[in-house]
Order: sequence, then structure tokens, then C-alpha cells
Amino acid sequence: MGLLDSLKAKLGPAKDKASGLAQQHEDKIQHGLERAARTVDQRTKGKYSDRIQSGTGKAKEAVDRFAHRKDPGPDTGGTTTPPAGPPPAS
Repeated sequence: MGLLDSLKAKLGPAKDKASGLAQQHEDKIQHGLERAARTVDQRTKGKYSDRIQSGTGKAKEAVDRFAHRKDPGPDTGGTTTPPAGPPPAS
């Protein structure tokens, strides 16, 4: 067992616990992100509003993905795409 495998094995339970906490407190995290974005936008007097909104949106998506990473996605229905074969010979 290599060092990386050992680290993954030890960090797995912590990652699961963090995911559970993120799912449990997702609304508070989202509210905190909005509040921080609003404060930064006010302090910069709207100079970076578009970048702040973009970053906040990406952070919210990341929290959502992390909080719901155990939930089955919409495309886990049993149909799989077959692996691509070799390119046709010309």
C-alpha cells in the first residue's frame, strides 16, 4: 500500500463527515456566501460586482456538489455509454 493509498484511506471518513455537515448546514453556508459577497461588493463600491457574482455562483455550486455527492445523479439510471473503440483506419 503506497503513501497516497494510505492517505486516501485515512481521509475518507473525514471527507464523508464534512460532506454530511455541509449537507446538514447547506442553507447556512449559502447564506454566509451571499453575505460575504454583499460585504465585499459594498467595500469595493461595486467595482468588481460581476466577478464577485461569478465567484459566489461557483462557490455555491461547489458546496451543492460536495453536500450532495452521495446522492445518485439523474443519469445513473443503468444505461451506460459503451467505451469508444479505436479510430477507424483510413
